[in-house]
Amino acid sequence: MLTPLAFLVLQEGMRATRPTYFAPVFVGLLVAGGIAWLIASVLGFARARAFGASTCWFSFAAVSLLLYHIYWVVVGFIAILGAQQNDFDSVLVAGAFLNVFVVVGAVCAIMGFVRLTNPR
Repeated sequence: MLTPLAFLVLQEGMRATRPTYFAPVFVGLLVAGGIAWLIASVLGFARARAFGASTCWFSFAAVSLLLYHIYWVVVGFIAILGAQQNDFDSVLVAGAFLNVFVVVGAVCAIMGFVRLTNPR
């Protein structure tokens, strides 16, 4: 018995059309997320001295996710340059490490929760 994933792979002639609003929504959310993480990291580092070490770790997580958004922009430029030369190997090389900043941000957030010292 074939699984639903196998049925998707076996469909050769299936085509999907991209909605017209895809690019503006994608770029808009990427920019809004980058600005939001920038604000979060600046506010976190500004308040780190008053609230302790856990705030600093949360700020590191925000910086990591800001770098994640910047990395999306870099991968996009690499994809545009690779499309002009019909070479997408560099996109795969750069895209392979796309989630490393999410993992680093998660580790920093975990350290921030571990460093919280005043439970109520």
